[in-house]
Amino acid sequence: MSALPVSPPKALTAYRPFWAKRFGPAPFLPMSRAEMEQLGWDSCDIIIVTGDAYVDHASFGMAVIGRTLEAQGFRVGIIAQPDWNSADAFKALGKPNLFFGVAAGNMDSMINRYTADRKIRSDDAYTPGGEGGKRPDRATLVYTQRCQEAFKDVPIVIGGIEASLRRIAHYDYWQDKVRRSVLVDSKADLLVYGNAERAIVEIAHRLARREPIEALTDVRGTAFMRRDNDPTAEGWFELDSTEVDRPGRIDELISPYQIIEENKACASNDDGAKPIKIHKTGRIAMPPRERTVVRLPAYETVKSDPVLYAHANRVLHLETNPGNARALVQRHGERDLWINPPPIPLTTPEMDHVFDLPYARAPHPSYADETGGHDGATKIPAWEMIRFSVNIMRGCFGGCTFCSITEHEGRIIQSRSEDSVIREIEEMRDKVKGFTGIVSDLGGPTANMYRIGCKSPEIEAACRKPSCVYPGICPNLNTSHDPLIKMYRRARALPGVKKILIGSGLRYDLAVQSPEYVKELVTHHVGGYLKIAPEHTENGPLSKMMKPGIGSYDRFKQMFEAASAAAGKKQYLIPYFIAAHPGTSDEDMMNLAVWLKKNGFRADQVQTFYPSPMATATAMYHSGKNPLKGISRDETRGESVDIVRGERRRRLHKAFLRYHDANNWPMLREALKAMGRADLIGNGKHHLIPSYQPVTDGSYESARRKNSTPTKPAAKAATPRKGQLLTQHTGLPPRVTGASRNSAPRPGKPGKR
Repeated sequence: MSALPVSPPKALTAYRPFWAKRFGPAPFLPMSRAEMEQLGWDSCDIIIVTGDAYVDHASFGMAVIGRTLEAQGFRVGIIAQPDWNSADAFKALGKPNLFFGVAAGNMDSMINRYTADRKIRSDDAYTPGGEGGKRPDRATLVYTQRCQEAFKDVPIVIGGIEASLRRIAHYDYWQDKVRRSVLVDSKADLLVYGNAERAIVEIAHRLARREPIEALTDVRGTAFMRRDNDPTAEGWFELDSTEVDRPGRIDELISPYQIIEENKACASNDDGAKPIKIHKTGRIAMPPRERTVVRLPAYETVKSDPVLYAHANRVLHLETNPGNARALVQRHGERDLWINPPPIPLTTPEMDHVFDLPYARAPHPSYADETGGHDGATKIPAWEMIRFSVNIMRGCFGGCTFCSITEHEGRIIQSRSEDSVIREIEEMRDKVKGFTGIVSDLGGPTANMYRIGCKSPEIEAACRKPSCVYPGICPNLNTSHDPLIKMYRRARALPGVKKILIGSGLRYDLAVQSPEYVKELVTHHVGGYLKIAPEHTENGPLSKMMKPGIGSYDRFKQMFEAASAAAGKKQYLIPYFIAAHPGTSDEDMMNLAVWLKKNGFRADQVQTFYPSPMATATAMYHSGKNPLKGISRDETRGESVDIVRGERRRRLHKAFLRYHDANNWPMLREALKAMGRADLIGNGKHHLIPSYQPVTDGSYESARRKNSTPTKPAAKAATPRKGQLLTQHTGLPPRVTGASRNSAPRPGKPGKR
């Protein structure tokens, strides 16, 4: 079924400003009554509660939403990392006139707090000093409850990535069960998912016009609870998808309660269903998408039926294109959870508007140390990471099944203009304390998707593919890197800019389509190391990840090395891999380990698969089924997925990635013998692990040392012998920093994927 054109939404800058616009922008959004008084405010119109420390920078969600609402004329206050043990901290700014906006922070609070092995992290990158424990588990639920206790009659809108990824019934890795939508558990009034500027601006203006929040049922990118016999539900056609769908499209699924005859269709008078037209060809003429809602299996069903859970996940991901997505509904007890279609992506002028807002580009002054700065004991690690970086785009059309970017930001790339990016670099150069002339990153979710998208708006609006680059690059995808190359050249020519590095992850299968881009990148924008993420070498796990084959990596590596040699530079690729991903066999990990040794890589930082809420790979983990293909209870039709469960097997897969660690050798010897590959045990160069066993302490220290869990007290580290290299991947030369030749090289900073 072809998609109907979506009417253009109201531009962010087209609203008449709220009357409080007269107060003008605040240096920082206030976090106390004293700051409000200095601004001349008697109250806040909107109060944002967040689990992160308040950093007034466009990489922090609370700052983006707060400044966007401020630009609309609203007075916005921030309550950051409040003490959740009582409602007192939530009363600090008084009662908001319009609503509370609640978010757990830039990360899901459970992923922020726990490792992939469900062990508590001792640090938090979004807290001053990196201190852990400053936010509760399931922060959205806790904060919402405290807001309700503080002011019972104030509407509450939840958002951020935690709410976004938990908007439907979802598998929760930490409890190993399916939980209800976070909207149901929190009892909030409205949930905003994805990048929320468009939705939150509309909500604020409509509430300011005294519309009740219960009436806001037509805002894209929102979810709400709807009771039976709701008059606002009139005129909708419900498409039943509560059972496992047939392989392929779900467009032609209709309600099993419909009575269909040749050339006509009618419904019984008592079930409320609407008639369906049938063409002479026999194909069903579906109602308009904008008035169609797809009913997913109820929470009470999917919580005990993994196959239906996988089916619901499949349907959800098929309804994520803003150009053709239909509303979704899922029963939770006596009420329906209603999820409106995703928000329409921001245009380039709207992206410029959001990023050109008057951000202070610094943490709130209340976090300053004894010197009045933010570089001492109160330094916020996440801010330090992005302090001298510039975000140039949003979204990702890669569709990697383990990643949450597509579910949250969407697969349509939203790019800023070149002028807007250049203005931000100049402002950072002129105003940000500590800038040395080095821009740490020009990127986003992916470094090289800037201004890349579908060649045809009509095809883009109708497409239901989960990825534009898997199993191969779509022929309709414009892969030109010319706008990015032009921006790089203009940016590095700015006075006062010495170097521009690219720190975001690179999509190398796209990069090889533009040899000129690879040359530009390698010659001017790599600081010795470039991180990329092949994730695996074997087709089994790669097909479940929707990642390209290792051949794409090999082609990029050849181009990278050739360009480095031509530039007279010694530069190195840092590949990242995932252990224990669904669809990964023990043999797959063994083959990956052999590949790593053959290519001279010794990975210090090991990434184990982490089942985040709503991800496709998480549905595989929970159900043992592959939602990328048709779900079926018939084993001959559906595809089952090998799931790596249990601590021992997960440890084995991690051990293969760290084949060079003597602590792992006993486990690996046992596994290789059981797999019939004892030929990989020996003392030659072609062997994976040696036959001898040195004395070890059994401990492991990760790249994030605070999160390590030694099994025994760690032995005192031996003094490095002369010539030994202490890098992220031992065996690679250290980054040249101009430091003394006698000083030990610093370990490479672990990348953030």
